[in-house]
Amino acid sequence: MDTYNLHLNDRAEFQYGQKELDCIEVLMTETKAQLHIAMMYVNCAPQSRYTLLFSHGNAVDLGQMSSFFIGLGTRLKCNIFSYDYSGYGVSEGHPTERHLYKDVDAAFHTLLTKYGLSADRIVLYGQSIGTVPTIDLAARHKVAGVVLHSPLMSGMRVTCPNMKRTYCCDSFPSIDKVHKIESPVMVIHGTDDEVIDFQHGLEIYDKTPITVEPLWLEGAGHNDVELYGQYLDRLKKFIDVELPRCQREQEEQSDEQFLVPLS
Repeated sequence: MDTYNLHLNDRAEFQYGQKELDCIEVLMTETKAQLHIAMMYVNCAPQSRYTLLFSHGNAVDLGQMSSFFIGLGTRLKCNIFSYDYSGYGVSEGHPTERHLYKDVDAAFHTLLTKYGLSADRIVLYGQSIGTVPTIDLAARHKVAGVVLHSPLMSGMRVTCPNMKRTYCCDSFPSIDKVHKIESPVMVIHGTDDEVIDFQHGLEIYDKTPITVEPLWLEGAGHNDVELYGQYLDRLKKFIDVELPRCQREQEEQSDEQFLVPLS
């Protein structure tokens, strides 16, 4: 695993000061597909309880997302760790569904090993296509919580909205995995999403076993959800209030299982 410094040339859209640059660590790691992918750790809040493992949307990379990560992490008082999918940015290879799952596994493994985080301090955040690897990982590993931002049920359901079942040729079958998620999930979706219909968010929410109150943004599309004031407020409540409460309840239930009644 190689670590790098972030350098911006004069043409960069965002020119960070030294304070922002000092909180960003860039690294490359190898996936199980033997591809090297880029990762970024944004250390906004060193004492934070949670770190967001952020799987970004399509047609962007870490360079384009870095300013958003700094702003979001600062406002949520969380650290953010993200990665570029195979074939995105400077990551090797090309984008495939199989690579998506190996990419997110490599990112999760890096948080556990290099940064020493336990799974109960990691919040998985997936946006659009990023909800695909997020759901796949959440279905296999219990974490502190999961945020699904404009999720899709499956690839074919995006283009064929009346499809009621998953066919063998369908890609990204997230709707068939969400029932395995054992972590609390918050779903965010705009009601006027022109790319992934609002119905996808409703169905994902309905099929997920452990959920908190969703955020249905009236009038929001696919790419402007973050511009609504409710977006940040709802995330803060999820991270500051609901996740700690869920963890306390789980710990209390675990303690009760070890109580042995006196005869």
